[in-house]
This record gives sequence, structure tokens and C-alpha cells, in this order.
Amino acid sequence: MVAGLDPDLDRLITRLPKVELHLHIEGTLEPEMAFALAAKHGVTLAYPSAAALRAAYDFHDLQSFLDLYYAGCAVLRDEDDFRALAAAYFARAHADGVVHAELFFDPQSHTSRGVAMGTVIGGLRRAIADAHAQYGMTAELILCFLRHLSEEDAFATLEAALPYRDQFVGVGLDSGERGNPPSKFARVFAAARGHGLRIVAHAGEEGPAAYITEALDLLGAERIDHGVRCDEDDALVARLVAAKIPLTVCPLSNLKLCVVKDLAEHNFAALLRRGVAVMINSDDPAYFGGYVADNYRATAAALGLTADELILTAEHAARAAFVKDDIKAGWLARIAAAR
Repeated sequence: MVAGLDPDLDRLITRLPKVELHLHIEGTLEPEMAFALAAKHGVTLAYPSAAALRAAYDFHDLQSFLDLYYAGCAVLRDEDDFRALAAAYFARAHADGVVHAELFFDPQSHTSRGVAMGTVIGGLRRAIADAHAQYGMTAELILCFLRHLSEEDAFATLEAALPYRDQFVGVGLDSGERGNPPSKFARVFAAARGHGLRIVAHAGEEGPAAYITEALDLLGAERIDHGVRCDEDDALVARLVAAKIPLTVCPLSNLKLCVVKDLAEHNFAALLRRGVAVMINSDDPAYFGGYVADNYRATAAALGLTADELILTAEHAARAAFVKDDIKAGWLARIAAAR
């Protein structure tokens, strides 16, 4: 149990049905699997062992993490690799009480290496089917564009993905924010909306609050991923509250990437108490030291969240999922019953 966490809250977190909406499936690649896949494909990694690789997870900002993250993607080569990657995540998520997950995937990290779009999506969809059969879990895929690449590259990625349109529910925007505002991709997201895709975007993690406003106004984002810098702009916070715009916050990620120096300084609780629809997610848990229940426990202990606030957090996530209302109603009933 996390130090300082009330045992009753710990038991509540265990019971709570959880919906995870900010999870990069490539960010669940544990070092042991990375080495196993490297051996399978004859790939030489830059570290002598899984322990040495894990020891390298000492980041000073987002870019220092991304450099290691993209290097790790090199071991993902065939459909079985993507299936195994997602299957390992679903096993951990099920143990954490996750009932539904919406997985981000970065096809440009793979197609640039000659891995076909269908290989990536096919492997992930097989794992989703397996998780439903084995655990009763549901999941969706959200294709993310890498914002450090060009608009042209994003358009090409969208076109390559459209033959698989029924296999993913939405599109998002991730990678390094600095110098890559949402406005750079306004036309790509307009095209995606034209195909009926749901819209999310990373904004306001390292980038300013203005990037959140751009994501809402120029991309049509329905959820903001991270969004923790929204409190730089009181009018924006008021807008988030009034419009019930969800923020998919990732506390341990923010700590590991030095967005905050101490979890006790995180603004999650302050935003929650102001009425913002914040929720707890794990982002890239293999790199950041905790899956979703770990994030719940660490955040509750550091910020003094109450049982009611933990339940509200879980409800925010359930309501923000890209599923039908009757499914959400079932989750909400289960969350209420966990009290």
C-alpha cells in the first residue's frame, strides 16, 4: 500500500471500476518484453540488460522520454508483437479493475520503419478481442499523429488508415509540444472529422494554456489529454467547467517528466474541486513507474483525495468514454456500488 494512504481508500481504489482514456500502447513496452522481441528479430538494443534499460528511465523533460520511447518501438515488427504488447497491458489493466480502455497508437513510429498500417491495427484489434473474451473488458483505438512531423505526413497517415476506418474510433495528437501548436494540424483534423472520427489532443502539458484553446477551437477536440496548464488562464478553466470538457490527467507521468517537482504540488485536486472533469490515467506506464491503480493511489495519498472525490474521478472517466450512453450508465452504476 502507498505510504500515507488510508486503508479504506486503498480498498475503494481496488474496488472501483476504472475507465482509462490516456494510455499509449507503445508506452506499455516493459524492458523484459523489449529484450524478448529484440532477440526474436535480431535487434541490438543500446543497453546490456532489461535492468540497465529500466535504470535509464530517468527523464528531465518530455523530449528525453520520447527519444527512448521511439527507440523502443524498433522491436515491434509483426502483428504478433503488437498483439503481445497489448495483451500484456490488458492483463495488468484487468488486475487494476479497468473495464474499458481507449488506446492511443502511433502508426508513424512504425510505418516509417516499413511496418504496414494493417499490421499495427490488426495486432491491436486481435488483443482487444482476446481481452473481451478473457476478461469482459472493452477497448477502442485512437490513432495519434506525431506533432513533430509535418502536416503532409499526418495527411498521408490518415489516408493510409482510412481502409481500416471501422477499426479505430478517433484521432489524437501527441509527441513534443514545444514549437508544434495544434494549429499546425487544423486541416488534418477537419478531414478526420469529415470521416466521423472522434477528436482528442495532447495540449497544456509542456505547452501553454493557449494550446488547449487551439485544440478546442481549431481541432474540435472533445477531450484534452493532460491539460494541466489550463490554470494559467482562469477564463479557460471556467470554459472547461461550463462545457464539461474532460481532461485526461496522468499524475505519475507529470511527476516523472518534471511537469511537477512533487506530486503534492500537482493541481489535480484543485482542478477537481473547481469543477473541471479531470480523471486519472497512466500515459506510458512502463516508463513512468505505475499503471492506473498506482496513479490513483499515489494521487490520493499526495493530494488528500476523499472517497467522494475518487468516485467522482472515476465517474468523469466513464462519462468521457467514446461509447454509447447505456454502456456508460452500466459503468456508473457499478462505480456507485463500489462506495
